[in-house]
Amino acid sequence: MKKQRLKSLSPEEVVFQDNTFHSYFPYASKPSLGFLRGSPLLDSLTLDEQERFVKFGEGPSVEPTYEHLLSAFHAVCKANPNAIAVRHEEHKVTYFELNQSANALATKLKSLGITNGDKVALFTERSIPMIISILAVLKLGAIYIPQDVRIAPKKQLDHIIKISGAKIILTLSRFIDRVPSTIPSLAVESFLKEINSKISKNIESDHKLKSDDPCFILFTSGTTGMPNGVIVTHKNLVNLLLTKPGNLDVTSGTKVSQILNIAFDMAAWEIFTSLCHGGELLIRSKSIVETVKQAEVVIATPSILAQIPIEECTLAKVVAVAGEPCPKTLADRWAKKCIFYNCCGPTEVTIVNTMQKYIPDSNLITIGKPTPNNTVYILDEERNPCSIGDVGEMWAGGLCVSNGYLENPKLTNDRYVDDPFLGPDFKMFRTRDLGRWTSNGELEHFGRTDDQVKIRGFRVELDSISAALESIENCKRAVTLKLDSQTLVSFVSPLEVDLDQAKKAVRTALPYYCEPSHIFSIDQLPMTDRGKIDKRKLTILALQKIESSEEL
Repeated sequence: MKKQRLKSLSPEEVVFQDNTFHSYFPYASKPSLGFLRGSPLLDSLTLDEQERFVKFGEGPSVEPTYEHLLSAFHAVCKANPNAIAVRHEEHKVTYFELNQSANALATKLKSLGITNGDKVALFTERSIPMIISILAVLKLGAIYIPQDVRIAPKKQLDHIIKISGAKIILTLSRFIDRVPSTIPSLAVESFLKEINSKISKNIESDHKLKSDDPCFILFTSGTTGMPNGVIVTHKNLVNLLLTKPGNLDVTSGTKVSQILNIAFDMAAWEIFTSLCHGGELLIRSKSIVETVKQAEVVIATPSILAQIPIEECTLAKVVAVAGEPCPKTLADRWAKKCIFYNCCGPTEVTIVNTMQKYIPDSNLITIGKPTPNNTVYILDEERNPCSIGDVGEMWAGGLCVSNGYLENPKLTNDRYVDDPFLGPDFKMFRTRDLGRWTSNGELEHFGRTDDQVKIRGFRVELDSISAALESIENCKRAVTLKLDSQTLVSFVSPLEVDLDQAKKAVRTALPYYCEPSHIFSIDQLPMTDRGKIDKRKLTILALQKIESSEEL
C-alpha cells in the first residue's frame, strides 16, 4: 500500500497511517506449554500434576486487536475524530485535536534531532500536555521516561538522566527550573500555544516500528536505593491492553479515570486502555474522589480505592486493583457494585500478568489466572516445579516479560533467565512473589519472598497476619512489619478498630507465634507517591510508639 501525502486536514481527514507502524508480530510463536506433557522437566510431578502444571500455568492464546499502540490510537482517530479524548479540569481535547498536537510536537522533536530509539525524559505532572508528549515521542519511534517532577527527588531525576542517556526533557514551563540542566528541555504547553492555530502534517518515524521496540522505560520506586529502569516494549503492552480482560471492556466513549502517578506502570494502563479503545480519559487534579465519581472504569491500588466512598461512585462499571494485596472486605464491597478485578504483576512483566474476576462473598480472593499469551510457574528454590497446591515462588513467562533493566546487566541476568518450559526464544522473570495453585487453577498469593520472615525461629508470612486483621468488622486496611527477630508490629485502619478483637482474630486464624507484639490503630495508613502503603514511614512510627509506651 502506498503512503498518502497529507495536505491540510479536517476532522474527517484525520491522520491515519496504520501501515507506517506495521511490523511482524510473532504470534506464530506464542507461548505453548502443551509439549511439556511427559517432559523430563516435569519428572518431579505426578502425571495428574503435570497435566495441571500445563493447564493452570498457561493463559489463553489470543491475538491482540492491533499490533501496536499507535495503530489502535490512529484507528480511533479515524473512526471518531470529534469524540472527546482527554479531559482535565475545565480543559478538553478531541481525538482529532490530540493527534494534531502530537504531530506538531513530534515535528518539533524531529527538528531537534530526536529519532527512533532515542530516549526522551517526560518530567511533568498529570495534564493534557503530558498525554500529547507521550504520543509525540511514540510517533518518532522514540522511548519516553515518565516522572512526576513535583515529587521526584532531584537526585533521582539526575540519576535517570545520567543512566538513560536521554537527549531532551519534556516538561511544563513552571517546572523548567526544577528539571536537570545537563540536557536541553522544552516547555510543552508553551510550544503548543505558539502553534495552536496551525494544522500539522502527519509525522512519521523514519523507522518501521517493530513489536520488540521499547515504548517506555519505567523506573522502580527506588525504596532500597537508586531506582532501576525497566524497558517495556510495544509487544508487552498490546498483549495486556488490547486483549481481554486487560482491556477492561473499554469502548468508544467509556470514561476512564487517570488518577495514578505517571511514573507508576499502572498509569500506562489507565492512559492507553482509554486512548486505544476510544475512551474518554479523565485526568485528576487535586481530588481523586471527584475524578473517580465521574468514571466508569477505575484502575487503582487497594490503598487508594479504600479511601473512595463507594456510594458516591454511581457510574462505576469496572474496577481493577493491583500493586499490593487487596483486602477481601474491600473486594466484596466493590464487586457487589460492578465488575471487579484483583490483579498482580511487577513492572517487569508489564503492569499485571494475572487477573481474577472476583465474585462477591467468595470463599477466597485470589490473583486469578495468567492473562493471554502469558505463563506462570510455581517453582522451588532450585527452579523445579512445585507440587500442585504447594507454596513456591512465582516465575512469569510469555509475551509479558519486558526487555530487562536499563544499563544493569548483572541484575537483568539475575532476574531474567531463559525459560526452560517455553524454550530458548523466551525469557522468564523471577517475581519474588510467593503463591500456590488452588484446586480450580487460580493463584493464591502469599506475599513477597522478603515478606516471609523468621520470628523466634518460626517462618511467618506477614501478609497472612494482615489478612486476618482485615477480616474483622470495620477494619479497612492492615499491614504487618518485622522490627527485629523477636518483634512483629501491625497497624490497622481506621482509628476506631477494636484492638482486642484484632488480637483475637490473629489468635483464632494463625499459630501463636504469628501474634504481633503490638497492634496500633491509626486513622489512615500512610501511602507512597505510587499509592501503596508506606512501610518505611510505618516502621518509624512503630518505633516511636513503642518507645513512647516504654517511657510511660
